[in-house]
Amino acid sequence: MLYVHSFTFNPVAENTYIVYNEEKEAVLIDPGCYFGEEKDTLKDYIREQQLNILYLLNTHCHLDHVFGNKFIAETYGLELYLHEKEQPVLQYAPTSGLSWNMPFDNYTGKLNFLIPGESIAIGKDRMKILFTPGHSPGSVSFYAAEEKFILSGDVLFRESIGRTDLPGADTATLFNSIRTQLFTLPPDTTVYSGHGEPTTIGYEMKNNPFLK
Repeated sequence: MLYVHSFTFNPVAENTYIVYNEEKEAVLIDPGCYFGEEKDTLKDYIREQQLNILYLLNTHCHLDHVFGNKFIAETYGLELYLHEKEQPVLQYAPTSGLSWNMPFDNYTGKLNFLIPGESIAIGKDRMKILFTPGHSPGSVSFYAAEEKFILSGDVLFRESIGRTDLPGADTATLFNSIRTQLFTLPPDTTVYSGHGEPTTIGYEMKNNPFLK
């Protein structure tokens, strides 16, 4: 059984997620911790819960989702997992950070590429990798079918969708990702987004003004 714990970090109010099971095996998704106290909050939670962080995952690599990559990798001896098409987005993130007046040290270690259709193993539990581009060229979502939740990055929000005015974004591609990859999931699937509160697939199918 998988459980989700979220933190809201950095001036952009990005949601960072830890997914873990009863055996305390865990993955960390999109560490957006920017300030020292945010890094301490994340580290303290991991220590207090006695979690064993197995993987560092990015749904996509816009700056607010990767601020903490280097910190997490170095603290827990991890390598980064992302979709191959996000590599240039990751490389550009520090430049973007300067334009936002938020400089940071980028992750520079080994990159491991996620393959859509395969799964992330958290002990005996699994999350399937779904390819959901549009907001970013290599955005992926992580779907736990048994627990009925999906971590969608910035693809789908409560009553909103990801921006498509950024480099590498495309509105038609985003709509296609949502309709073919997310709206085909059970309506009671909980959506944990990169910003804002959780929602469900069914709620967004009925109420999202961008998708009616």
